[in-house]
Amino acid sequence: MSNIVLIGAQWGDEGKGRITDLLSSKVDMVVRFQGGDNAGHTVIYEGKEFKLHLIPSGILYPNVTCVIGNGVVINPATLISELENLKGKGINTDNLKISSNCHLIMPYHIALDSASENKLGLSKIGTTKKGIGPAYADKASRVGIRICDLMDPSVFLKKLKDVLEIKNAILKKIYGYETFDLEKIYNEYLDYAKIIKKYVVESTFFINKALEENKNILFEGAQGTLLDVDHGTYPFVTSSSTVAGGVFTGAGIGPGKINEVIGITKSYCTRVGEGVFPTEEISKLGDYIRERGKEYGTTTGRARRCGWFDSVIIRYANMINNLSSLALTKLDVLSGIKKIKICTSYKINNDIFENVMPNCYLLEKCSPVYIEVDGWDENIEDVKDFEKLPNNAKKYINTIEQLTNVPVSMISVGPDRNQIIIKDKNLKKKYF
Repeated sequence: MSNIVLIGAQWGDEGKGRITDLLSSKVDMVVRFQGGDNAGHTVIYEGKEFKLHLIPSGILYPNVTCVIGNGVVINPATLISELENLKGKGINTDNLKISSNCHLIMPYHIALDSASENKLGLSKIGTTKKGIGPAYADKASRVGIRICDLMDPSVFLKKLKDVLEIKNAILKKIYGYETFDLEKIYNEYLDYAKIIKKYVVESTFFINKALEENKNILFEGAQGTLLDVDHGTYPFVTSSSTVAGGVFTGAGIGPGKINEVIGITKSYCTRVGEGVFPTEEISKLGDYIRERGKEYGTTTGRARRCGWFDSVIIRYANMINNLSSLALTKLDVLSGIKKIKICTSYKINNDIFENVMPNCYLLEKCSPVYIEVDGWDENIEDVKDFEKLPNNAKKYINTIEQLTNVPVSMISVGPDRNQIIIKDKNLKKKYF
């Protein structure tokens, strides 16, 4: 048995879908355990590009069971659109399972998300305005509506009627927004229920049965460690637990069931939305990295902020997640840059700190302390073996390993699933 957790080690958008896709053919099940359609994974498969927001990347393999776990919040309209898009490209989705305990994103959640962001003005969080935060807030307030409620029309109607009265009052009296019609939402969501009903399971029992049968399971996270609601740069975070510990509540399994935790990190660093970003490169070089790396959000299309690799936040991610290794993505993007910076620590006034808690108000006072390493000019997109990389590229990776105290197991050198170097011999033997 080998059960792996893949999590983002930075601020999300690290290329988790790419690595999930790579490993999915070697496992029996892929489980998404948190987040909603604010996440986006782009996977290139047989020359076709797939942009996935809710459905695990393993859906592209007919022999892999994909599960949307109870920790995910679901907009059924988005889910159905995604299913139709996959079917239109010839992908069979019968191997998808959806937890009956997933909370639903409702139209009023989306309206409240937008209203809140607009009211905050310059202090906005920078959300995707997809209703994720308000849906999780209702979950915590115990007024959320779950998939299992939707499956029973009488239960759904009662819960919707109770909560809609409150939400409409907030929208109208506080934000001056239009209100929602009970009957319209009720009928719309019952239509969704007819389509998704065949996918719904009691996922906790379903996943644990697979564990008892010694199935190999890949647990797929969304966003990144620094966006975790507890451990990230609060309040500029998402509304769920993005770290490895989120697997246990978001999928309903025990801590002893995990064998490896792989942290996905870009060879540089990006962030989308608002919030502190110590190594951000606001220059033509930052623009160059953005364009070369095609750093635009899968979900929103927003331009990502780009900067240098930050070993401080990776050391923090290692502490929080107990990383087994790092998967380093987009190394090819750095080709052609003469001098590459790596942040080794932060400076506050005249003091140097190698480890800093991700308090955004503290980080605003930090200046990154860099070392510079020589870059390389060679095109590395066809390299399959670590030893055949340019010497300076190997030195760059070795420096990252030394600074983070985490071995690099995989290196992507291009967007295609075959453009990857498996550096870890044990991982290569086990999965490849």
